[in-house]
Amino acid sequence: MNLTSLELRNFRNYQQVQLEFDPGVNLIVGDNAQGKTNLLEAISYLGCGKSFRAQKVSEMVRFGEEFAELKGTVFSQEREQTLRILLFSGSRPRQMFRNGSKKKSLEEISGVLPTVLFCPEDLLVLKTGAAQRRRFGDIALCQLRPNYDAALTEYNRILEQKSRILKDHFENPAILEILPEYNTRLCQVGALLISYRARFYEGLGKAAAKYHSQFSGGSETFTLEYKTVSTVQDPFAPVKTLTQELLDHLDRHYRAELETGQCLTGPHKDDFTVSLSGIDLKIYGSQGQTRTAAISLKLAQRELMGREWGEEPVLLLDDVLSELDPGRQDFVLNQIVSGQVFITCCEPGRFTKLGKTIEISKGKIV
Repeated sequence: MNLTSLELRNFRNYQQVQLEFDPGVNLIVGDNAQGKTNLLEAISYLGCGKSFRAQKVSEMVRFGEEFAELKGTVFSQEREQTLRILLFSGSRPRQMFRNGSKKKSLEEISGVLPTVLFCPEDLLVLKTGAAQRRRFGDIALCQLRPNYDAALTEYNRILEQKSRILKDHFENPAILEILPEYNTRLCQVGALLISYRARFYEGLGKAAAKYHSQFSGGSETFTLEYKTVSTVQDPFAPVKTLTQELLDHLDRHYRAELETGQCLTGPHKDDFTVSLSGIDLKIYGSQGQTRTAAISLKLAQRELMGREWGEEPVLLLDDVLSELDPGRQDFVLNQIVSGQVFITCCEPGRFTKLGKTIEISKGKIV
């Protein structure tokens, strides 16, 4: 699988650009704030329909323009395919096309261009708050399991509505009559999320442990543990069982949620921890151990996606090599033995032997 060409129009700082890529390593060089990360964001968004940076779609549309266009030609699933996405600066919903045919959901473009992105922030994901780790897992799962994306969207929608009820009940107590209905639906969808996450993190942990063992020369044992609602005894249990356990947990927190006016518990609080030979990495891990574990997680993610799609996903390395010492750089580069890779770098001469070099300056190709 590889992205053979990409056209951008009014995307971030790119007014209009057309690029062709090597099926192996593509080195994107240029000074800071020239558009290197924007290019990787465009590739990632074209593949999964989600941005690893923007909170709103409008942020990706060039300032002063009404829309942005992303179009890629991909050799995938043993044939050439095209992906096209239109983003709008206002409230108009985006439009997605696969091979010229308009699609309604991400599920319909899923698998054409799976990507794995690794950026400097990911090196610290195991040291930051739970929200960043949930985002890491959600982005990966939305590509692996399109139905997960739909469930996550539905869960967040219901959660937002429930939050509004809890905030408004102080002035309008009668609104609490509909709260049980929202709680039930929230638990039903939340149980689906837990089921998906448990299986994903189990596979991710096993694959990451293998990479970390190679990285550390077998001196440390990598263990990943998924953390969810305390009443869930077995996250691999049937969805019906998980739903009831979530309902039981909400019942226990009913009074506290009314008093605070907030949704205090649920899968939106989920997290995962990583330990090395029994030592909690978040609390006791060194910077080197944290980075090694984070690299192992990303390589594991790529492996899981490769198994799922039967093709190596495109690997996006956003200035991550410059953040690593030479030994860790070598380990990452030695894992790039197949598949297409995009690497951004500020130093033009540093990795020039890797493959094709593309220099970016102010949103244009030099």
